[in-house]
Amino acid sequence: MQLAARTARISVSPTMKVAADAMKLKAQGVDVVDFGAGEPDFPTPPHVSAAAHKAIDANFTKYTANSGTEDLKRAIAERHRLDNGVEYSTSEVIVTAGGKQALYNSILALFGPGDEVITHMPGWPTLVEQVKLADATPVVVRTHVEDGFRVTADLVLAAVTPRTKGIIINSPGNPTGALMSEEDMEAIAKASAARGIWVLLDLCYDRLVYDPVPHNIIGVLSRHLRDRAVLCGSASKAYAMTGWRCGWAVGPAALVSACNAIQSHSTSNVCSISQRAAEAALRGPQDCVTAMLDEYRRRRDQLYTWLSADPRIRLRKPSGAFYMFLDVSELLSPDGIRTSAELATALLDDARVAVTPGEAFDAPGFLRISYATSMKELERGSQRILEFLASRSVRAASL
Repeated sequence: MQLAARTARISVSPTMKVAADAMKLKAQGVDVVDFGAGEPDFPTPPHVSAAAHKAIDANFTKYTANSGTEDLKRAIAERHRLDNGVEYSTSEVIVTAGGKQALYNSILALFGPGDEVITHMPGWPTLVEQVKLADATPVVVRTHVEDGFRVTADLVLAAVTPRTKGIIINSPGNPTGALMSEEDMEAIAKASAARGIWVLLDLCYDRLVYDPVPHNIIGVLSRHLRDRAVLCGSASKAYAMTGWRCGWAVGPAALVSACNAIQSHSTSNVCSISQRAAEAALRGPQDCVTAMLDEYRRRRDQLYTWLSADPRIRLRKPSGAFYMFLDVSELLSPDGIRTSAELATALLDDARVAVTPGEAFDAPGFLRISYATSMKELERGSQRILEFLASRSVRAASL
C-alpha cells in the first residue's frame, strides 16, 4: 500500500503509546502503576460539570459557530485580561479541540515549504511533527540538564537564519517542567519583531507554576510582538478537562480568520457542551486550580524524596507542569540495559510500572514520571522502581 509521503515523515505520538500499553495491561487484569499519563487524575470541578448538565438540559446540542460561541470567546479574552493584563477581542480568539488543534491550525496557517521553525528539546514531540506536517522545517535547539533545561533567548536566537519564520516555546515545559524567564521572552520578542518572525506559545501548563516567580510571558510577548504572537491554551490541565477537548488560539484577527477557515474544513466547531463547560471553568471560581496545584506540589516534593533514595537517579524538582524528569544514565550499561527506552520497557514488563522513556522527547538517558496520580500510587510505583533497580544491582554484582 502506498501512502502519502507526509505519513513517512511522522510517527504516532510516543507519549500516547505508553498510555495505550498501560491500558492494555490493565484491561488484562494486570496491576500496573501508571506514571505515563499526561493528564490530571482529579475529577472535573463540580461547577464545570454542572454547567455541562445544564447545557444538555437546555438542549444546547446543536452546531455552534465554527470558531466557538461568542460567550466562550469573551471568557477566554477576559481570562487573559485578568491573569496577564492583555486585551483581545473575540475576533482574535478561536475555540479548538484542545490545545493541540490550536497549535496545528496556527502552524498550518503560518508555515510552509522553505520555512524554518525553531523549537526546543527535550520537549513535546508533537511540536516538531506538526511543523513537518506543514511541510516546513523544524529547527531544534537543545536545552541542558545542568541549566535545568531552561530555554534561553541566547539558545533560540543563535538558531535564527534568514529562513526562520517562526519560534514555538512551551513553558512550563513538557517533560522538564522548566520555565522561560520574562527577560528571555522579552529578548526573543524584540528580536522577532525586528526580523518579522512569529512566536507561538504552547501554554498548556501555564496555570501550573509552583513558586511565586514572575512568569507572565504572555504579557511580555503581547507587549512587544502583539501582531505576530499566537497564544495557544487549553482547559485540559488547569481544570482537569482533558476528555472535554477544548482549547483556544489567541492572536491577530487575520491569523484567527485563517485558522477558522482551516478548522471549517476539518473538525468544525468544538462540542457545544464542552464549550459551555469551559466557559464555566474560565468564569467561575479559580480556587479549584490552586487546590490542584497545591496537591501537585505536595506530590512533587514527596516523589523527589522517595526517588532520591537511589543516588544513581539524578533528579531535580520541576518548576511547573506535573512531571519529574529523571536522569538515569548511570543505570545504563553496554552489557545490561543499554538505553532509557529499554529501561522503560523493563520497568513495565518486570516491575509493572509505566513510565515514558526520554527517547520520546529526544532525550535518551532520561525517564519522565507523571505525578498526576494519587500519593498512594506514587508510593507504590516508587517502591517498585527502587526494588527493581536494587535487584538488578544484586544480580549484576553476582555475575
